[in-house]
Amino acid sequence: MNTKAAQDTRSEAQVAARLSNIRVVLINTTHPGNIGATARAMKVMGLQQLHLVTPKIFPDAEATAMASGADDLLQHAIVHDLLESALQGCSLVLGTSARLRSLSMPQMDVRKAAEIALAEHDAKDIAILFGRERYGLTNHEIQRCHQLVHIDTNPDYGSLNLAQAVQVIAYELRMAAISEAGVTVPPLDWEPVDAGQMERFYVHLEQTLLDISFLNPEQPKRLLMRLRRLFNRARPDQNEINILRGILAASQRAADKHEK
Repeated sequence: MNTKAAQDTRSEAQVAARLSNIRVVLINTTHPGNIGATARAMKVMGLQQLHLVTPKIFPDAEATAMASGADDLLQHAIVHDLLESALQGCSLVLGTSARLRSLSMPQMDVRKAAEIALAEHDAKDIAILFGRERYGLTNHEIQRCHQLVHIDTNPDYGSLNLAQAVQVIAYELRMAAISEAGVTVPPLDWEPVDAGQMERFYVHLEQTLLDISFLNPEQPKRLLMRLRRLFNRARPDQNEINILRGILAASQRAADKHEK
């Protein structure tokens, strides 16, 4: 093998390694053909991890036909009953959404999202969520995201189908990985806890706020949404989450002692 061919092989291996911890998560997909087309879009760009949350129909011959040679991704796709399961082990969760919400969330364009995803610690996965064909992600699912990703389209006609949206994001991820090939990325000085730990923290937080009578049990959602946004933006590491959980536990003990 000549020097250039060896360099090309090494670079492609580096690109593949940089993309290996990216999870594409499709939620409640209606049409099996869209799952197959997504697998094709992923494989063309070197993404391998396909996770499906409660697909309407899967497996299916239409999915295999639309995969057009990427049916190995379908065979290895992981199907989940709950979104929480699909996010286990993920340190960063990005959600794709074009709809405006009453409570704003941090948003970034696709190119910036790709840069941020590849800057993550290699030990944890990064999840990119894609919602239903008809109306995308629900508000509850968006609350599980650290940031939203916006694909800039023609304002007069911004209709992308599911596989097209995956293709755009997968392309930007590949371009970002290629630009880093051969470059050593220093590890972060902190490693954020995964989505499962964050969700357990939110459960503990809500219960503590109820115990100390800070949260109105009849109208809890608005405050909790803002607190989720705050901590998703902060992205605490293991030591920080331990401190926060310790503060919550101490607050609960103090409230219990006061009541007695």
